[in-house]
Amino acid sequence: MITGGAGFIGSHVVRLFVNKYPECTIINLDALTYAGNLENLKDIDTKPNYHFEKVNILDVKGLEEVFDKYQVTDVIHLAAESHVDRSIVSPMDFVYTNIIGTVNLLNVARAKWGPDYSNNRFYHISTDEVYGSLGDTGLFTEKTPYDPNSPYSASKASSDHFVRAYGETYHMQTVVSNCSNNYGPYHFPEKLIPLFIHNIIQEKPLPVYGDGLYTRDWLYVKDHALAIDLVFHTGVTGETYNIGGFNEWKNIDLVKLLCKQMDQKLGREEGHSEKLITYIKDRPGHDRRYAIDASKINRELGWKPAVTFEQGLSETIDWFLNNQEWLQNVTSGNYQHYYESMYHNR
Repeated sequence: MITGGAGFIGSHVVRLFVNKYPECTIINLDALTYAGNLENLKDIDTKPNYHFEKVNILDVKGLEEVFDKYQVTDVIHLAAESHVDRSIVSPMDFVYTNIIGTVNLLNVARAKWGPDYSNNRFYHISTDEVYGSLGDTGLFTEKTPYDPNSPYSASKASSDHFVRAYGETYHMQTVVSNCSNNYGPYHFPEKLIPLFIHNIIQEKPLPVYGDGLYTRDWLYVKDHALAIDLVFHTGVTGETYNIGGFNEWKNIDLVKLLCKQMDQKLGREEGHSEKLITYIKDRPGHDRRYAIDASKINRELGWKPAVTFEQGLSETIDWFLNNQEWLQNVTSGNYQHYYESMYHNR
């Protein structure tokens, strides 16, 4: 069972598993809140090993029914509220989904699988934001102390601790990974790259926080899905794996590269889109720099990013330019009607 499988990262993981493991039953469990979009999975939703269940992880009875219906053996847990700006406005939504929802999943899995968990794995996907902020040098490792600075990162840090605690206390077969910023096709357009692609197409302002020098490590979502596959199948129980792109960019430099590639692809004069850059007031608790040391997963599991940032960004732009109907449906909210048309009468 893959939770949050209709979301950005989750849909890429579901697609990979459905296509790569036809002998396995893959259950996509998603509440279809604002960022969950079944249109992300139209290409595989008729595959015989794919099943969708519209259940919120706050619904314990619903979780129990899905576990019983499919005899769920393993969980890859991606369902989460994930946007820092939203967490500042509505922190309790993040407490409920990210903390209580994760503990609900752990409790149901424990009840259905125990007391012998040797054939069951609970894999929790988290974020590098739990580590706080870096200075001008250094990298987050798996041993970096947690130091979250926003309600979002605090809620993810708490869920990480619960997963580890259930592994230690109840001997569940748990594993955790912490990833850097993902980008790629099907990215919900509230995040920087898809938002700016959309705004450049529409020739709307490109809002850059503060001085634009905030630095992030960027990971192509398809590379992340491959890493999740590896950790799920070969990661050591009880271990944490940092997954990053070895790919640091200051926000303003990323935006300028994006503007340059967009101008080329749209046939606009070079520098046209840069004129849309608008500096805005910084947000509270804005971490200055994130950067992940992904050497452990490279050394122990043999994973490394396959795509350069310039290549991945170009592919991402091409996807959004070729799927503007998807983008329009998402920005208008019409994508939420897809569930009704596909599943309402089933």
